[in-house]
Amino acid sequence: MNAGHLEILVEEPSMEAFLRELLPRMLGDKVSFEIYPFQCKDDLLSKLSSRLRGYSAWLPADWRIVVVVDRDNEDCYKLKQRLDDIVLREGLRTRSSGSARWQVVNRIAIEELEAWYFGDWDAVKHIYPRVSANVPQKEAFRDPDAISGGTWEAFERLMKKAGYFEGGLRKIEAARQLGRQIDWQRNSSLSFQYFRDAVLEVM
Repeated sequence: MNAGHLEILVEEPSMEAFLRELLPRMLGDKVSFEIYPFQCKDDLLSKLSSRLRGYSAWLPADWRIVVVVDRDNEDCYKLKQRLDDIVLREGLRTRSSGSARWQVVNRIAIEELEAWYFGDWDAVKHIYPRVSANVPQKEAFRDPDAISGGTWEAFERLMKKAGYFEGGLRKIEAARQLGRQIDWQRNSSLSFQYFRDAVLEVM
């Protein structure tokens, strides 16, 4: 299913910063994109219906919409169903509905963007060489999507332990640097893989 353009809705600026660096490496010059950050997850969810209603009136046939939100502490399946229901209610076709000509795909970072960093620790180590190389072997971090207690908090603790971000994680700075480095082909985060595969499907 070839698409010429992606409209990407994200809940906050650090995901925007990450994707602005990552997507050109994934898409090359085959697909254009624009990213629209919201103030937070609640802001995106509260405005999603009206935003999609606007798209439904004029969306070109070769455009696709990607919505990315953090799971946080919500039930993943209920959140995904909530997003899909909003899309269908506004008259657009979701990827989940099985349509070969889907218009919107909803993707969830489990539980936050930082889980995708844990999915390619070699990239983290490249940007921040003082961090421990053994993090992926530790039980608490073996599955990037199962890290408990908040992935950004866990990432910040590891960064501080290595002498980085002593005043607190600068999320946009880290997102931009890691978006340039993460290997999208071998990231072990399953939620990242779901996002990646949906994006690549449009090419």
